[in-house]
Amino acid sequence: MADLESNRPYTVVVGVSATSKSPAALTWAKGQADQCGGKLIAVRAWRIPAPTTPSGAPDADIPLPDDVEAHARETLDADVAAVLGDDHGAELRLVRGGKLKALLRAAVGADLLVVDAPQQLVAGPMFAHRLIYGASCPVVAMPPALTSESEPPSALARAAEAVGRNLPPAAGTAEYPAYRPPASL
Repeated sequence: MADLESNRPYTVVVGVSATSKSPAALTWAKGQADQCGGKLIAVRAWRIPAPTTPSGAPDADIPLPDDVEAHARETLDADVAAVLGDDHGAELRLVRGGKLKALLRAAVGADLLVVDAPQQLVAGPMFAHRLIYGASCPVVAMPPALTSESEPPSALARAAEAVGRNLPPAAGTAEYPAYRPPASL
């Protein structure tokens, strides 16, 4: 079993939001995967939209699941390429369902899960809390200050990012027996 695990590449899973496009999480996760000689998996949850109108009446144009999935795949590909470039090398993975379960399922067997901080405080803290406690690997959440696109990162934010790049090898190893540090360390 240990031989099989050692042959597996270091794997970083990154959640890509359909609304924010998760540029900070994508950039950081790509850097981490590259630094460790591993692979990057960009994940997005998708669902079939509810087939009703605002009045509650059935919608005449009920989308077909294959069409919804194809559109979700196209937008995920476009969003990852917009942040990392067309030659990003990331594996794109769609997971049908809600974002919490999708991320938890996608992270099974991964070495690290990276997400942007939730943009909405109403659902955000509970989502992040449930994600961290449900994950089978360490979780890196990009703080809101780094995920904001309105202004360039401050010197403090750049320093925090540099520290963060060096943090995963030490994070959680003392009491997290399933953590597998990158092979390059």
